[in-house]
Amino acid sequence: MIRALATAASGMEAQQTQLEVTANNIANVSTPGFKKNRVEFQDLLVQTVRAPGAATSTSTVSPTGLQVGLGVRVAGTNRMHSEGDLKQTGNPLDVAIEGSGFLPVTLPTGELAYTRNGSFKLSHEGKMVNSDGYQLGGNITVPAEAQNITIGADGTVSATIPGNAQAAQLGQIELVSFSNPAGLLAVGHNLLRETTASGSPITGKPGENGFGTLAQGTLELSNVKAVEEMMDLISGQRAYEITSRVVKAADEMLAQTAQLR
Repeated sequence: MIRALATAASGMEAQQTQLEVTANNIANVSTPGFKKNRVEFQDLLVQTVRAPGAATSTSTVSPTGLQVGLGVRVAGTNRMHSEGDLKQTGNPLDVAIEGSGFLPVTLPTGELAYTRNGSFKLSHEGKMVNSDGYQLGGNITVPAEAQNITIGADGTVSATIPGNAQAAQLGQIELVSFSNPAGLLAVGHNLLRETTASGSPITGKPGENGFGTLAQGTLELSNVKAVEEMMDLISGQRAYEITSRVVKAADEMLAQTAQLR
């Protein structure tokens, strides 16, 4: 019965983590480029009283054995990198990736981070930056007098400069991919960092070598599906409730044992 209490407690802790991850997914249902997380569980320990195949006589063995599980644990969270829906914004500096890849941005430390949130603005220097002022990779500078900024599907940034008949090319947006994007480290602000698990970044031009293309004036929405998350929320809540009843049942059995004369 003491074992049942510890087993049930591990289940309640695991379901609490499930609810916390689901709550974070729901909270970011409107965050551009956000990728939802999924909790993965593993059984905690197994106590082997009699191993399968153990000898039961000189000529027979146990066909199944006797093993008792000791609970569950959260093995990890897996970030799901499926594409979100696209939304037209009309802002010429908004860009969405149609396909695979990440947009690189430079942190104040000089290190690179990666995002699917293509909501950019212009800094006082004419650089394309995100909401935190982190510069988009590619060292693109837009002159103050530039008009009709265009971002091509291949990442080419151009604009019309007064006095010039042809549009001037301002730079090239490149994309980055990883062999294991689920291994990227989330650091907040819609940014991901490279880790040993993710592998080294692979840089390429949009539309080439498996990279997606860019869509100007568009943002990729979160891939969180509110209905699915509500279903996970309900199932997680019920699982927590059922597991708590195991604690109550074990407590009542202990109480009965304590009252034996």
